[in-house]
Amino acid sequence: MTESLNAAPGIEKKSAIKRFAPLLVIGAALAAFFALGGPEYVSLEALKENRESLTALVQNNLALALIGFIALYATLTAISFPGASLLSIFGGFLFGTLVGGSAITIGATLGATVIFLAARYAIGDALTKKAGPYMQKFEAGLKENEISYLFILRLIPAFPFFIINIVPALFDVKLRNYVLTTFFGIIPGCFVYASVGAGIGAIFDSGEDVKLSGLMTEPKILLPIIGLMTLAALPIIYKKFKGSPAEA
Repeated sequence: MTESLNAAPGIEKKSAIKRFAPLLVIGAALAAFFALGGPEYVSLEALKENRESLTALVQNNLALALIGFIALYATLTAISFPGASLLSIFGGFLFGTLVGGSAITIGATLGATVIFLAARYAIGDALTKKAGPYMQKFEAGLKENEISYLFILRLIPAFPFFIINIVPALFDVKLRNYVLTTFFGIIPGCFVYASVGAGIGAIFDSGEDVKLSGLMTEPKILLPIIGLMTLAALPIIYKKFKGSPAEA
């Protein structure tokens, strides 16, 4: 009996290490990326200096370059590197708006799914259970309109991409819904940055500065996104409106 009690803490410790192992690996990979100077290679200056060699690489090995870019984007997204917009510029420059935007969307969705699964495996719904009835009520509302909420969350340009990848893992959302809303929800942003990347060579040649800050909040971009958010919110509004007479 005593031996069983003594063994329990050791078992719990091993279980905790096992659960958090994926997040520890991701954290170590992110630290290594910064330690090895990775951000220097994912920068506008690096793109400007190496654009000829990158262009030649794509022209000579289009399929390989495309697969490699998707894999790199997925990897950097999975380790939560906060420079997705810069890598999206690379995608647009290398492959153009249509192909580049598609590659960015696929890579980002794959990487987001990896970090989501890692966070869910490590944390699960432990935080919501400890948070009390308010958080459980919020989770119930989320489940009732899961696709709408997740889609709106993806469309809001104010939230950092890597934060939105992790937050849904704190709740018991369906993996299928997470993947679908991620894929379709990030399409507008991916293609906006890809279009900037597709024309960035001319900006470099003109000697002008590339301005990315505030790009997603420009009216011509923000208004269509608000329209999509409104459409996504209609099921939520309808359910509340439909349920209000009964509640009264």
